[in-house]
Amino acid sequence: MSNRVVCREASHAGSWYTASGPQLNAQLEGWLSQVQSTKRPARAIIAPHAGYTYCGSCAAHAYKQVDPSITRRIFILGPSHHVPLSRCALSSVDIYRTPLYDLRIDQKIYGELWKTGMFERMSLQTDEDEHSIEMHLPYTAKAMERYHKDEFTIIPVLVGALSESKEQEFGKLFSKYLADPSNLFVVSSDFCHWGQRFRYSYYDESQGEIYRSIEHLDKMGMSIIEQLDPVSFSNYLKKYHNTICGRHPIGVLLNAITELQKNGMNMSFSFLNYAQSSQCRNWQDSSVSYAAGALTVH
Repeated sequence: MSNRVVCREASHAGSWYTASGPQLNAQLEGWLSQVQSTKRPARAIIAPHAGYTYCGSCAAHAYKQVDPSITRRIFILGPSHHVPLSRCALSSVDIYRTPLYDLRIDQKIYGELWKTGMFERMSLQTDEDEHSIEMHLPYTAKAMERYHKDEFTIIPVLVGALSESKEQEFGKLFSKYLADPSNLFVVSSDFCHWGQRFRYSYYDESQGEIYRSIEHLDKMGMSIIEQLDPVSFSNYLKKYHNTICGRHPIGVLLNAITELQKNGMNMSFSFLNYAQSSQCRNWQDSSVSYAAGALTVH
């Protein structure tokens, strides 16, 4: 056995966000400085994973709720965009690079997850092609920098196209980790992808302009997530087919919350920001929506 440390490079740096550490640091600081933090530390956040020019300011609303003084482990659940995956997958590396500093994967937790037999391994190629987890790494590094740069770990999980029963199983598995105040869950998702290039063009004319209809559709879904009801969320997706790319990571989170509520834990989720990459007014337009929110435990 070799003890060589394997790293995942910051493969989207230089395109989806700047590869310059000082510049990235200044951008993240700028976005975070414009946002209020709510009273309680977040136990979980939902935040977007697009290029930072599109969603950097939106994501700040979620990351501002992270309390680095109590956080020791950060679970990052991102959807798989490029490889078919019916379960969840773990990384095969030790270190995730960012332009700010390197993040270390928690091999102890990885060992516990691997032992369940519910996970597969992603190749380095799959890992580096995927952006849904990577786009959260600079924000994670920034949110945690004042404390424990070397004392916190990350647990990246690539979430496949899970059935409802699998979302339940994974929710149950992750619920014991969500119950621990020193863990933070980052759920990676954009909201509606609208337009011909996304093959999705739902339009409710009663809402006015197309972008208003999109907002209404997204906010319907967001309010169901705030109700913390995985079954209603599944039904909403079946009814409207809204192109929420992180619907499975969100489903896993909602099922984990449901499991903890059964055991008497009291939690609430609030969305704090909503944005669209552009305002669609005609059928040739396209846009992606972003939402940021936080789960707090009472």
